[in-house]
Amino acid sequence: MTQDAQEALARLDERIGQLQQALEDRDWTRLGDLNNDVRDLIDPVMVAMEQRQLSPTEVQKRLRTLEQFVEQADTQARKVRDEAKEALEQVGQNRKAASAYANVSDRNRS
Repeated sequence: MTQDAQEALARLDERIGQLQQALEDRDWTRLGDLNNDVRDLIDPVMVAMEQRQLSPTEVQKRLRTLEQFVEQADTQARKVRDEAKEALEQVGQNRKAASAYANVSDRNRS
């Protein structure tokens, strides 16, 4: 394994860790920023594997980890979306209730 191949793998490992931490923190902005150049980190690893500087097993391990991360991120994003939808529905219900109360209150004053 060449030094360049080791460094490419280490950069990818570091990014995977950063992505997982951002997901754990539910830091969606950071997650998006970190995700922007993942492809740029994967490409050198793939080239090194094709040149037999990295074992396919090591590369497959990272790709599986990334795949699992994507599945986790998708699940978390759906959960957050559903929570936000529920919160918005509750706000709408609270507004309707407040409006109804105001209408009843106005009638009682008349």
